[in-house]
Amino acid sequence: MLVNTIKPFLLAAASATFLATVPHTDPGTVSFETRRTDTLHYPERFGFGKPVSAEKIAAIDIDVRPDGKGLPAGKGNAVIGKQIYAVKCSACHGASGTEGPNDRLVLGDTTSAKNRRVKTIGNYWPYATTVFDYVRRAMPFNQPGSLTDEEVYSLTAYLLHANGLISEKTELNASTLPKIVMPAKKYFVPDDREDGPVVK
Repeated sequence: MLVNTIKPFLLAAASATFLATVPHTDPGTVSFETRRTDTLHYPERFGFGKPVSAEKIAAIDIDVRPDGKGLPAGKGNAVIGKQIYAVKCSACHGASGTEGPNDRLVLGDTTSAKNRRVKTIGNYWPYATTVFDYVRRAMPFNQPGSLTDEEVYSLTAYLLHANGLISEKTELNASTLPKIVMPAKKYFVPDDREDGPVVK
């Protein structure tokens, strides 16, 4: 019992002695002057990057909103789009947009349960303008950004026509494209929860 009593006493005494030897300063005047010396002599700037012109920014600032804001001038239709598709798109998506080997673009026959589960432009995409936006910036796969605006309008028209959403002769432009109502739009509803995603 005596040993157990002495140990805490000695520990307390040692702690008090240590605290007494540590220099105390006013909390309001504490300073940290232990900066390391710059022995490598780093420059203020490393010279990465360079000023970008408005012209170069405009070349990549090409996003298109659901309401059509951002759509360029030009026009196209499915007749012309079909010809462009055969040359620049069919190798990846198939002759009619259903064969692949890459993503299926056209729903095709909906009588089978298998086809109804496939997500395509015709049964899943909520906005027609997204077709234009994606094709212009990302297609064709081997040369993204190489299509003219009129080619993109025509390809968009062909894909919408192939999905049964517009007629073959419908002319698409910055005014008519945003007015097309996609079948899946009603399934994308705003989420009004403050801490949730914008769309659910």
